[in-house]
Amino acid sequence: MFKHLNLLLLLSLFNHSGSITRSVKGIKGGDATLSCEFKDTHYLDLSRLSSILSCQNEECESESESQNERVFKTGSCAVIIKNLRLSDAGKYILTVYYTNTQAEVKRQIRTYRLHFQDEVSVKKGEELKLDVLLPNANKVVHWTRRSTGPKEDWSRSHGLRSDRMSIRDRNLIISNFTARDTGTYEVLDTEGEILIMVTVTESEDKMTLMNDDKQQRTPSLLPEAYWIVPVELSVFLVILVALKGKRMHRCPGAQLHVC
Repeated sequence: MFKHLNLLLLLSLFNHSGSITRSVKGIKGGDATLSCEFKDTHYLDLSRLSSILSCQNEECESESESQNERVFKTGSCAVIIKNLRLSDAGKYILTVYYTNTQAEVKRQIRTYRLHFQDEVSVKKGEELKLDVLLPNANKVVHWTRRSTGPKEDWSRSHGLRSDRMSIRDRNLIISNFTARDTGTYEVLDTEGEILIMVTVTESEDKMTLMNDDKQQRTPSLLPEAYWIVPVELSVFLVILVALKGKRMHRCPGAQLHVC
């Protein structure tokens, strides 16, 4: 449909060095909008490694099988990606041809980086599974609270860095989870940009949490109680002896007399 614009588009992709890169945060299963402020657009093309969506005026064609029926033009030139998948993370280039106020046709290029953030909680000794090995992932690095820099756990050139790690169905698997495995895992592309950021914490056993909660609810015996009780008992005995002595004083010499 847009074959006559292919050469023009190809040339434009090599001329976007001055464009501004916009960061777009995505949530798995949600929607992401690649905003665009131009009006009176005649043609736009959204691409990654290849073209994804091409629109001439109001007529659009989706050219990506993985993102077919999930990518739509909205408004004059903005693009919405629906039902986000982790594989959608990466760099997008939007090329727009529009008419300016002087009735001149201009071309603008916008660059977007779609990234994801997630949180995972794992019990000690269990298996940590990270769905991070995307086709455009170059390496996975691990940050901890005590680390002065990132530790590389996997890279496309060197593979895995630990015997406890394995790869299964695009997942990075870490067996026998320990507290040292907590922290932040970043998935980086070939340009060192973040595709996915996962924060991993250690979860406690449910029974442990219940016991801790029970102990918090049960009032403990204060240290003062250990000496308050004997003192009160001693005072009571002193008063009892004094009362008995007072009665004996009222009945002198009457050993068998009951007062």
